[in-house]
Amino acid sequence: MASHFRTDRVGMEIKREVNEILQKKVRDPRVQGVTITDVQMLGDLSMAKVYYSIMSDLAQKAQTGLEKATGTIKRELGRNLKLYKIPDLTFVKDESIEYGNKIDEMLRNLNKD
Repeated sequence: MASHFRTDRVGMEIKREVNEILQKKVRDPRVQGVTITDVQMLGDLSMAKVYYSIMSDLAQKAQTGLEKATGTIKRELGRNLKLYKIPDLTFVKDESIEYGNKIDEMLRNLNKD
């Protein structure tokens, strides 16, 4: 049970740090405007699934930019976090914002009829 709380805390720390690293350290224009929305950790902290959102239509370029910047992000995480082993990072586009916008649009259209 205690490990569940630790994975949540480590996930929150990684989310905060990756957002900061993307803003300050990564100079790739493909990742400009990327926001980390959530981090899901495996129980043994060996893998982190990092969910991101981007407001522009350049999601595929952002995915490529994030994959290229993974080494830099892991190196900076190693400097900033006190973990025995920095988890492997997998970046996944967060579809929940687009899904929510689609639902809102459908509800607005329903009220018009």
